[in-house]
Amino acid sequence: MRYLLFALLNYLVGSVPWALVIGKLFYQTDVRQYGSGNLGATNVGRTLGKKAAIIVGLLDGFKGFIMFMIESKISYDAALYTVIFVAIGHCYPIFAGFKGGKAVATAFGIMLALSLGSIKAFFLSFLVPGIIWLIISKTTKYVSLASLMAVLTSALSTFIFFKDYNKAAVLLLLFVFVCYRHKDNIVRLINGTENKTNY
Repeated sequence: MRYLLFALLNYLVGSVPWALVIGKLFYQTDVRQYGSGNLGATNVGRTLGKKAAIIVGLLDGFKGFIMFMIESKISYDAALYTVIFVAIGHCYPIFAGFKGGKAVATAFGIMLALSLGSIKAFFLSFLVPGIIWLIISKTTKYVSLASLMAVLTSALSTFIFFKDYNKAAVLLLLFVFVCYRHKDNIVRLINGTENKTNY
């Protein structure tokens, strides 16, 4: 019952469409009508600019972070095994017609929450993936590629350096889900037609 309750709460919190809220509240703009139409930080950046993208990215990341931190105090295992539902809610939000973002910022929030067990874990499972994201996104302008590599790095680091197979499995599942959400981007990357950031 606890697992079911956590999964439902995570989905509902994940469904909060911050890109839509920020866009309409402060910019009088429905970002779904522009760019890729996704309710994520990347499309917000392309549509509304870097400042809006950072705000939306932080808010989307906070969804995954805060839900795990709260629920893990009640039941660590239930929190760990249901936290992916925050990402699912973000991608298929009940509050926005089940059309959301691609879960990257939310994934980073989850990665941060799972890495807080030690300084070493924070460095290898969150900070290093974050640096990898920054380097790839800045040098190639491919946010999709940077995001995929960052989430994969977090999963592999957790598996290789900490032998925490439960966390690694959750992060690997998160990576697979992010890959699925980026399937069109992956095809464009292979074909050399992927869109680059302009901010």
